[in-house]
Amino acid sequence: MIKIGTDFSGVGAFDQALIKLNIPYKTVFACDKDTHARITYEENYGKIKCFPFDVYERDIPKEPLDIYMTSPPCQAFSMAGKRKGEDDKRGVLFYNSHEFITKNKPRYFIFENVRGLMSDANGRTFQIWLDMLGGKSVNGNPVLFPREDSTPYHIYHQVLNAKNYGVPQNRERVFIIGIRDDEDNSFSFPKKKHLSKKLKDVLEKDVKDKYFLKEDVVQNLIIYREREKAKGNGFGAKFHKPEEDCMSSLKVGGKGADDLVRIKSATKKGYEVATPEDSVNFSVLRSETRRGRVGKGVAQALETGIYQGVLAPKINEEVKSGTWRTHKDGRGFRMIQDGNCPTIPARAREDGSGQPVIKIDYKIRRLTPRECFRLMDFPDTFIIDKVSETQAYKQAGNSIVVSVLSEIISKLKI
Repeated sequence: MIKIGTDFSGVGAFDQALIKLNIPYKTVFACDKDTHARITYEENYGKIKCFPFDVYERDIPKEPLDIYMTSPPCQAFSMAGKRKGEDDKRGVLFYNSHEFITKNKPRYFIFENVRGLMSDANGRTFQIWLDMLGGKSVNGNPVLFPREDSTPYHIYHQVLNAKNYGVPQNRERVFIIGIRDDEDNSFSFPKKKHLSKKLKDVLEKDVKDKYFLKEDVVQNLIIYREREKAKGNGFGAKFHKPEEDCMSSLKVGGKGADDLVRIKSATKKGYEVATPEDSVNFSVLRSETRRGRVGKGVAQALETGIYQGVLAPKINEEVKSGTWRTHKDGRGFRMIQDGNCPTIPARAREDGSGQPVIKIDYKIRRLTPRECFRLMDFPDTFIIDKVSETQAYKQAGNSIVVSVLSEIISKLKI
């Protein structure tokens, strides 16, 4: 049984990775100052003997750990934040982790942070981290003149993206792996894998109306048909409020085209195309420079706020409560009832003629808390309902993708 300790433990992604790998372990300590994260952590892993709030109040055990996991708060270096780097007091928490390694001398350590760390202060901050952690070698290259305060470890660093390790989320994070000098210091990061799972595979089937965006939010996000008619192609369209349902799907591309929705974006075209079950990011709605709002079959990197959505069909309650369901063939959507497929259009004709139908509109809805945790590779058995949904979203966005951690740990000779 290995002995572990984690700082900035969050809701225990590192624990989940060990559980996923069936590695028996003993938690010597965990540490997190977020009261709500602590509730979720203990709800899932039980009470632990040493669970301090602050890393500066946490004792350093004399017996070396097998693995020390730390993830200093990333907001100081995040592309989505103000990027104050080490001028932000959160940015200097690295030095506390460095002190722990110096005194405890764990066999292995793992650092995780946002990619923005690597470019902070033109790369100087990240270089300081490498110099202080890698007293023996860095990515296989021997260190000839180490700093006096550097730890005697062989370190390896690389940016890993969750979508390359089985999770449909475009989430890049930098990992630094440290190996004590008396251990076998060879290490290679896990190879990329083909992504077979799509965003649609993590979506819940029945979602409450409260998750669908309100009309005023959508109005700041969508490129509308009326604007397209006036402009010819919708390029550079600004905000507009049409009388008709703004999220009715757009037929674009000619024969056989799918239903498409154009999302306002600072691209040359002025928009990004979203199709059903694509992700849509709706943070900073009025930004004239924001791009990369649409994820094609994958989610964008989850944030701590509720800014991640998905383009989904919204069918009225008559369909939900009856025996109708939708089916899409080469000619479009059709309604199926009791196993038969009558020729019924998906949308009523403008003059009201034709057979009775249910109109299917595409809406943008928020991802649910459970979907967010699925995108962090947490199992559905993981308990998230002991805190508010706002806190659950925050916990998912602050966590680490479990599959990425498990792939890394599987490379360690423990």
